[in-house]
Amino acid sequence: MVGVRKLPEKMPVIIEIPYRQPVPVFAPFAEDSGAVLLDSAKESAGLGRYSYIALDPFSLLCSKNGRVEFHGEVTRQDPWLLLQQQLAVLKTERVEGLPLLQGGAVGFFSYDLGRHCENLPEIAEDDIEFPDMVVGFYDVIVSFDHVLKKAWIVSTGLPESDPIARAQRAQARMQQWQERLSEQMPLQPLSSIFAASDAIESNFTAAAYQQAVQRVIDAILAGDIFEANISQRFSAALPAELKPFELYCRLRVGNPAPFASYLNFDEVVIASASPERFLRLSAKEVETRPIKGTAPRYADKELDRASAESLMASEKDHAENVMIVDLMRNDLSRVCEDYSVKVPALCGLESFETVHHLVSVVTATLCADRDAVDLLRVAFPGGSITGAPKVRAMELIEEIEPHRRGPYCGSVGFISFTGDMDTAITIRTYAIKNQRVIFQAGGAVVMDSVPAAEYQETLDKAAALRAALVG
Repeated sequence: MVGVRKLPEKMPVIIEIPYRQPVPVFAPFAEDSGAVLLDSAKESAGLGRYSYIALDPFSLLCSKNGRVEFHGEVTRQDPWLLLQQQLAVLKTERVEGLPLLQGGAVGFFSYDLGRHCENLPEIAEDDIEFPDMVVGFYDVIVSFDHVLKKAWIVSTGLPESDPIARAQRAQARMQQWQERLSEQMPLQPLSSIFAASDAIESNFTAAAYQQAVQRVIDAILAGDIFEANISQRFSAALPAELKPFELYCRLRVGNPAPFASYLNFDEVVIASASPERFLRLSAKEVETRPIKGTAPRYADKELDRASAESLMASEKDHAENVMIVDLMRNDLSRVCEDYSVKVPALCGLESFETVHHLVSVVTATLCADRDAVDLLRVAFPGGSITGAPKVRAMELIEEIEPHRRGPYCGSVGFISFTGDMDTAITIRTYAIKNQRVIFQAGGAVVMDSVPAAEYQETLDKAAALRAALVG
């Protein structure tokens, strides 16, 4: 019949497009509601291979204190369960040879979503009221392979379930995206607008933070805990002329990271340069890469090498890392096959723009009757940013830190409709709401910690975030 296009025989519809760097491709859409860039801004230790762009979610799940908004309705349902149910409805088969995200749920999971996993006290002030979870469901994804220098548009046709309607939607959305991406725009140079350095506020004084560290040390000596991560929060008004995406681009230039991301969900924007993978799931194979142990970088090569060597030789930093590795092994064992949990790398050195880190790798095989949400929930929030034992560490954090953490120390990433997943720990991150920018930095406190040194470590970790904001 004339004028009728042949419908695709297979789902999803996939078209390879010319490879370009993802940031200039994404830039024209950065202010769109629901626009997401998962950006491998730095190759490190074999990481940083894939990037993704997601726009126009067909639905959005937003949760706060047990109140869940989804499809225009408000419920009191467990957000983890609702997410799991929706992903089961939208399940698709994986296409081999493509990056893992082939349509799926993409968003952020705030640290305080852990309240749906554990019973915790309510002491810290929730002054900013960040959502606990914001996840968009995306039927079309642009993916980039930075090793092969290839890029694709993947159009799933979801949420349509009827085969003909789904094929029609997949084809129409593919054409729409091809047209949008063909309108190339040059990336604008970064402006000279910055926040005032003296406008940045912390919720701890130096003395108060060191007292908080000593409180944890006392708890360790009392046999109450082995380790806890304590952070301080910085905040400032974001200048009206400074767009959040430009702030992200500055951070990306000064502190490129393998798990960087930018998420625009209207009320909240996340701009992250995270170096830490939380959980990756591919065909039932699990990987987590906890970071524990930090030392500053130096422009002088000799000083820099000495700093790295000192970190590698530090018994304290190794102890921090090993305790979290044990915690993660325990978490994974709850949903993974018996005897499958392994530690192929322990306390390896990874270097970034402003700091050196000790990074371990833990792997496992997910049980056949478990899925990505089961895995994410059982390990959430990550042990590297809570402590050991985890629940008691989270109780201490609630008692000691003045404010709720919000997105900080939660997770950002995706769960593909295929069941695969990749998420990062939300550190080295700006969370922006109501024209206010929040960023935090913390460190693990153990028995051998020195309060003044722990305070300095938070400043070292926050250096790149401060520099991008104030110049």
